[in-house]
Amino acid sequence: MSNRAQLGDFLRRRRERLSPNTAGLPVGSRRRTPGLRRDEVAALANISFTYYERLEQGRAAQPSAAVLAGLSEALRLTDDERGHLYLLAGQAAPARPRDQPDVDPSLAYVLRAVDGVTPALITDDLGEVVAQNELNLALFGVFAGLPGRAPNLIWRWFTSPEWRDILEPPGQHEATGLAYVADLRAAVAQRGHDSAAAVLVEDLRAVSREFADMWDRHVISALHCSTKVVHDPRVGRIDLDCSVLLSTQSRHRLLLLRPTPGTPSAERLARLAEFTR
Repeated sequence: MSNRAQLGDFLRRRRERLSPNTAGLPVGSRRRTPGLRRDEVAALANISFTYYERLEQGRAAQPSAAVLAGLSEALRLTDDERGHLYLLAGQAAPARPRDQPDVDPSLAYVLRAVDGVTPALITDDLGEVVAQNELNLALFGVFAGLPGRAPNLIWRWFTSPEWRDILEPPGQHEATGLAYVADLRAAVAQRGHDSAAAVLVEDLRAVSREFADMWDRHVISALHCSTKVVHDPRVGRIDLDCSVLLSTQSRHRLLLLRPTPGTPSAERLARLAEFTR
């Protein structure tokens, strides 16, 4: 069996193994086969149905690392399975997720307490996600524990335009970018210039002209978290107000995303929460 055929067989078997409930999808009453449908995997991995179908059939070109990362998350692969997927696709296997740093215990308590009601995550002062609750995972996928810059919200904002469009309307992009820059500038001031904060700034300046321009404007502002507008394929548009709780014991902060009670967004979020139970 060729590598393409083995890759297709592996994807099919993992798709059939994964239950809709585990993937955060409604079970429905018309499923004739176990597991997910091909179109559901394609949507979760953010690739076209036609391309995914060709992958399973062993007829597609070599998938990119980004496609493999999306498939790994969509199919909820273990670290070993993820490595095997990359091997079959002829790509270098990614580094295993690093051990997560200790999470502020008080914020972690609140994170768990609001799960099922409010999507929430914990970041450090550099924007790196260190913990998420299940409802946040259902909305945005995995961040905490990923290798490299992948868990960093500021990095993703300035290097992934499609990520911005998932979160906010275009009219808010500049204000949010400036808020991230101001927050990072405060972290540099507190940590010192020979720090992870300064390294992050230099890396961002190297890859994003927009970030470099905003940094050079020396904007100073209070910590700000804008309203998010999420278009979830399972339940539709969800408008979420954002609040930030700062720890007095660590550099961590808790981001809470909450809908206005009694609105369609609140109803849709409640429906999404049902999928995670």
